[in-house]
Amino acid sequence: MITRIPDETAEFSYRVKVGHVSANPVQVHVEADERERVGLASLWEVEAVNRLAADLQIARWKKDGVRIKGHVSGEIVQACVVTLEPVVSTIEQDIDQIFVPEGSKLARIVLDGAGEMVLDPDGPDLPEPFVGDTIDAGALIAEFAALGIDPYPKKPGVQFSGHIENEVEEEKRPSPFAVLKDWKKDQ
Repeated sequence: MITRIPDETAEFSYRVKVGHVSANPVQVHVEADERERVGLASLWEVEAVNRLAADLQIARWKKDGVRIKGHVSGEIVQACVVTLEPVVSTIEQDIDQIFVPEGSKLARIVLDGAGEMVLDPDGPDLPEPFVGDTIDAGALIAEFAALGIDPYPKKPGVQFSGHIENEVEEEKRPSPFAVLKDWKKDQ
């Protein structure tokens, strides 16, 4: 059984006791309350977070790891980059993250013969280490939701126009290396 352990210091927290996670996946629905949405809006520097929810599947991974898979959805209000009017945006992100205890052999980075890291850009992410007996699935949800935020939101149909860069001729300053052109090496 997985129970929610509140954390009043975090913007959004859903702590999972690793000892309660079994090999059989458990389905969990997590939703941010009003205090958490206000905290996330401040953290993400958006006008408001109207909704943030996730449907997760939490299961044991290998011997001592935990795998959290699922989907995050939300709705935020941002300022339009052109008009500064409020723009409502949706967030849709998939989660698939593996956690292993700190110091686990499963979290070691693979090196080739020359001592360079071997990473497959299309492969799975490396497992995240955790300390203690809990994993904060809420922080994971917030992290993946933040990845889905449009950094340049625009109201539909609005275009940025009317600003033309002036081509200003740069002042012709002498190069700081010009004094070296006549310099000759003494022999």
